Amino acid sequence: MKYTLFIVAHFVFSLLGLAQTNSSNLVKVGAQQAALYFPLLEQKNIAVIANQTSLIGEEHLVDSLLTLGIPVKKVFSPEHGFRGIADAGELIGNTLDVQTGLPIISLYGNHKKPTKADLSGIDLVVFDIQDVGVRFYTYISTLHYVMEACAENQISLLVLDRPNPNGFYIDGPVLDTALRSFVGMHPVPLVHGMTLGEYALMINGEGWLKNALKCHLQVIPCKNYTHKIRYELPVKPSPNLPNKQAVCLYPSLALFEGTVVSVGRGTDFPFQVYGHPALKGTFEFTPQSTAGAKKPKLENELCRGKDLRQTDCEKTLNGSAFTLAYLIEAYGELQNQTAFFNSFFAKLAGTHELQKQIENGWYEAEIRQSWEPALSQFRTIRSRYLLYEDF
Repeated sequence: MKYTLFIVAHFVFSLLGLAQTNSSNLVKVGAQQAALYFPLLEQKNIAVIANQTSLIGEEHLVDSLLTLGIPVKKVFSPEHGFRGIADAGELIGNTLDVQTGLPIISLYGNHKKPTKADLSGIDLVVFDIQDVGVRFYTYISTLHYVMEACAENQISLLVLDRPNPNGFYIDGPVLDTALRSFVGMHPVPLVHGMTLGEYALMINGEGWLKNALKCHLQVIPCKNYTHKIRYELPVKPSPNLPNKQAVCLYPSLALFEGTVVSVGRGTDFPFQVYGHPALKGTFEFTPQSTAGAKKPKLENELCRGKDLRQTDCEKTLNGSAFTLAYLIEAYGELQNQTAFFNSFFAKLAGTHELQKQIENGWYEAEIRQSWEPALSQFRTIRSRYLLYEDF
């Protein structure tokens, strides 16, 4: 019977998978590789770490597993919640999923790590979340805590890998671990160029879990993916990254979250613009309270700035999709009018040095040169854990 179920499951997963391929590259995500992981789920009580990106075609992974008779016992959700509608930083309590009746345990706020009680009766944890390849995007921090909890409780972790839409380059300062926080836990660059599966292997291999614990980890890789591919996400990974342009600009514009400047939260084009009432510019927008940005920065204030929706963000002057140009230009205009940086900036940057460099008038090329020794060391570390052809 179990082999019949497997054959049926493999057929269903394959059909569903046809809908979720990158049209130009025919990439198949780990969740579509049923033949590789379905046998691992048999006769096990399963917990799933998932959100709205955990899709096989148009069907959610959890719904698919339940339909196929896999005993999913509970779901853990990261920042933004299981269905992905919560605002950044919004606290979400434990609840029941209205579609499945499963208990949903939030891994955000004061409960970032599954407890022993949370994992009681669980034989295997499945992690399937779409990341965007940026150090302060908190899904990799959730991955760290899940790996640690699994290691402490002798529970295996299965990561169903997904492509990194910013996986075609490495850039930015490497985190100073004295600034370790939920928006940066590991000594990696701002843009690390790894999938979550590769990143999990690195966490394990570099001994970054508490007390150098090792998680019993298996990764189901993507098919037909390489780090040379510009992968376009089939679903937005969080409420304020609605499209390919926002995902591409996110590494550069998210540093504004540590300043007085708005990145368009509370508009129809978050992370595709930036502005402030005191900035110059013909482009204007007014942030307003929305479902994904209930209390946006500069709410109801007319902001002036730049519209980057038509910018080719993969071709900046520095040969990288990440640039400091917008940040440096905005600081130059506002430095004498308002306190530009706030205390959050150092955590996002992963270093105190970047703020000092900008305040002292360093050019971007000079700042980039200061990153290079640590970036070179990271490239060597990263190379040990790659599952896919590099760029």
